[in-house]
Amino acid sequence: MPKQGYHHGNLRQALVEAALELIRSKGPTGFTLSEAAKQAGVTPAAVYRHFEGREDLIAEAARQGYEIFADVMQYAYDKGQPSALAAFEATGRAYLAFARKYPGHYIAMFESGISVNRTPELAAVSMRARGVLEKAAEDLNQHIPAHKRPPASMFSAHIWAMSHGVVELFARNSPGTQSPFPPEDLLESAIGIYLRGLGLIDADSK
Repeated sequence: MPKQGYHHGNLRQALVEAALELIRSKGPTGFTLSEAAKQAGVTPAAVYRHFEGREDLIAEAARQGYEIFADVMQYAYDKGQPSALAAFEATGRAYLAFARKYPGHYIAMFESGISVNRTPELAAVSMRARGVLEKAAEDLNQHIPAHKRPPASMFSAHIWAMSHGVVELFARNSPGTQSPFPPEDLLESAIGIYLRGLGLIDADSK
C-alpha cells in the first residue's frame, strides 16, 4: 500500500526516506531500486520518473544530509560565539552529534562513494558545510603567531579527519571495535592535544 508521502504527491521524498532506511539497515550498496520502490509503496517503474538510478537516489539523500549537516555546524559555530575556541570545539562536537542522529544521511554522504561533485547542488551544499568548519579554524588561527600559523583549510581538515575517525571506529558500532572511552571524550581529548600542540590552550587545560 502506498505510503503517506506518496498519497500527498511527494513520491520523490518518499523514495529518499525509503532509501535512507535501507542505507541504515543494508548499507549504500546493499539495496536495489526495486526495494526502495517497494518500501515507498510504488512500482519500480515509478522510481524512474524521479531518479535515473540508485546512485542518483543516494546522491539526493546525501544532498539533503549536507543541508542538515551545514545547518547543524552553523548552529554550533554561532552558539560558541564570541569565543573562537568555543566555536571551534563546538563544530567538532556537532560532527559527532550529526553522525549519531542521522546515520542514513551520514552513510550516504561519506561512505557511499558518491562524489560531492556529482551535481552542482550537492557540491554547493558540501562546500557550505566545510566552510563553517574552515571559518571556525580561521577565527582560531588568528590567535597563533603568523610564522607558526597553519593554513585554515589544513587546520579544519585535521579536525574533520579526527572527527571522522572517531565516528567510523567508535561511534557507529563498527564490528570488532570498542573503545573504553565514550566517543565524545575521545574526540574532545584529541582536539585538546591538537590545540595544545599549536599553543592555543594551556598545557594544564582540558
